[in-house]
Amino acid sequence: MQKILRDDVRDLGQYEKVRDEMRRRLIALKRRRRVPVGDRLTFLFENRDTVLFQVQEMIRTERMVEEGKILEEIETYNDLIPGERELSATMFIEVDDPGRVREVLDRLKGIDRGSSVALQIGGRFEVPGIFEGGRSTEEKISAVHFVKFPFSDSARDAFFDWREPVELVVDHSRYKGQTKIEGDTRRSLIADFS
Repeated sequence: MQKILRDDVRDLGQYEKVRDEMRRRLIALKRRRRVPVGDRLTFLFENRDTVLFQVQEMIRTERMVEEGKILEEIETYNDLIPGERELSATMFIEVDDPGRVREVLDRLKGIDRGSSVALQIGGRFEVPGIFEGGRSTEEKISAVHFVKFPFSDSARDAFFDWREPVELVVDHSRYKGQTKIEGDTRRSLIADFS
């Protein structure tokens, strides 16, 4: 999937003119690409459109006009765009009670290491999630993580085969869950490989 270039990013004035339409389109897209697993984790599968929208929103929020800062923002978010034979997601740890944030996050320490998160395809293939480093330590964990799922050719082919069930599985010592990936969500993710 092509990375975002500086020419793809609108300046503040240009973006304001198209923001409402872009937001409507991206809300619908994200709805298809959001996968909850249990009551605490939500995975938003990223693609070029979701990342470009995030870049535009950050530039808008922070009122960025300096070219160097815009280029830095693009470079940072380009890491979320999936590479060849890869899916990419942002994993959110959901906590609705502000008084329980630390407790919930502490329970999930280590979820970003090992093979706690994976895509399982037809019981034949497991595509482990590889987390971006620097979001947790032994003492604390972030509520937002970036994870990539690198596919072998055969796992990708099985992912394309609608006869093969696909599940996003979390198997952590203190949190377990799985969600089927099907319908519009799966169609949207398959498009990421083209």
